[in-house]
Amino acid sequence: MHTIKNPLLRVEQMATDVEGLICGEVRRTFGEFVSRCRRLGTVLSDLGTDRGDRVAIISFNSIEFIELYCGIPAAGRVQVPLNFRWADPELAYALEDSGANVLFIDRDPGALAELVETVVRLDTGDYAARIDAAAETDFDADIGPDDLAGLFYTGGTTGASKGVMLTHANLIANTYNAQMLFPLDERDVYQVIAPLFHAAGSVAVLQCLYVGARQVVVPVFNPAAILDQIEAEQVTSTLGVPSMLAAQVETQLVEPRGVSSLRLYAHGGSPVPLEVIRRGVQAFPGTEFAHLYGATETAPLITGMRREEQELDGERAASCGTPALGVEIRIQQSDGTPHPLGQPGDVLVRGDNVMAGYWNKPEQTAAVLQDGWYNTGDVGRLDEQGNLYLLDRSKDMIISGGENVYCTEVEDAIYTHPGVLEAAVFGIPSEQWGEAVHAVVVPRESTPVTPDEIVTHVRGLIAGYKVPQTVEMRADELPKSGPGKVLKRELRAPYWADQDSQIH
Repeated sequence: MHTIKNPLLRVEQMATDVEGLICGEVRRTFGEFVSRCRRLGTVLSDLGTDRGDRVAIISFNSIEFIELYCGIPAAGRVQVPLNFRWADPELAYALEDSGANVLFIDRDPGALAELVETVVRLDTGDYAARIDAAAETDFDADIGPDDLAGLFYTGGTTGASKGVMLTHANLIANTYNAQMLFPLDERDVYQVIAPLFHAAGSVAVLQCLYVGARQVVVPVFNPAAILDQIEAEQVTSTLGVPSMLAAQVETQLVEPRGVSSLRLYAHGGSPVPLEVIRRGVQAFPGTEFAHLYGATETAPLITGMRREEQELDGERAASCGTPALGVEIRIQQSDGTPHPLGQPGDVLVRGDNVMAGYWNKPEQTAAVLQDGWYNTGDVGRLDEQGNLYLLDRSKDMIISGGENVYCTEVEDAIYTHPGVLEAAVFGIPSEQWGEAVHAVVVPRESTPVTPDEIVTHVRGLIAGYKVPQTVEMRADELPKSGPGKVLKRELRAPYWADQDSQIH
């Protein structure tokens, strides 16, 4: 199987003089892009890094980010892209956990600079000067498919945050899956709108390079500006999380642009309300919609449903499609035995796209990887045609606006407030975000606390998208099972009583 250097070599050979990447006023040919990726290898050597060293990235979307995404693993190092929305304690944890010794960042690193040997600024001319002065070098000839290409962190602070180890083989397998589920070619102009640190943002980077499709990179999501860019650059395809799709649809319906070039809009990260797709058909007439399902641990694509707009009135509209080529899915009971067809159970996945494991976390790895099968933590069922229907998540996790929010992280932050006796966090339905973070708090009698005080307290500890959007105060203790575990399902039930499934 190929490694990340192969799509770089291929596009350099077949389209070196073709304009391949656009971001704002910056426009680069594929040849210029690959040249800079080669020079990055020299820069990494000059910075004292060796094969297998971890190199972190904190940045908004940019062509430079894509250079780092490709050039770091092509040089035999391991990229560690981090969520720029995280609070400093979350970023510090991931930097220390990964052991990164170099940080590429597009802002003042503050105290984070003390955690790495070298900081390279992307926003001050430092990175550009280093690249311009560096000699081109060959990509690492010894890297193989099983070598680690990146650590992709799935959570926030302390034990909940895990570095997903994705190999070159994992990312190349995902590239093939992407080409099968939403095919591109050299005529396509692909708009990168989701954050590149997120699987939804980087999912098509290598695919575009393999086939010579132009990439238009959006630094920060703005629905009106993105629609303007679709019209100006004649964008043909894109992928966003449902909250992005919904915002673009509403903006286009109110202030329509010329978007007839857009032939394909793929969405993933969390389920999307069918009403958003119905309105999307009005906003983007003639555009094909594709529903994708995946996870960071699967690099990320697992299933896909093409031509979703044609399925809106049928049963299949509730599914996330069939497995990508080379991906197997099975539904099993809690005791590990297979479930009969059509019956709900744990969703397991096997394929070349499945991660190598969690960085430095053998117990957590063993809990989800067994005989090559990855337990997604989702509950679903398969129909006779192989369509997967997701029903619930067995993991204690919320997906809000395409971002993973681990309930234990939010609860840990809430519990640091001296006025909190008990707390439980779970997701409730949200038309805008899919799910909203909701907290139920039992205050201490001696220290009264208000919902606003809870929100203010946790905002300085965790990323903004993890902060509870609603807080319910209770006088009585939380319901518990015999062993003393909080019965979150009981707390969640009233909010989901009128929903068709427990995923919104």
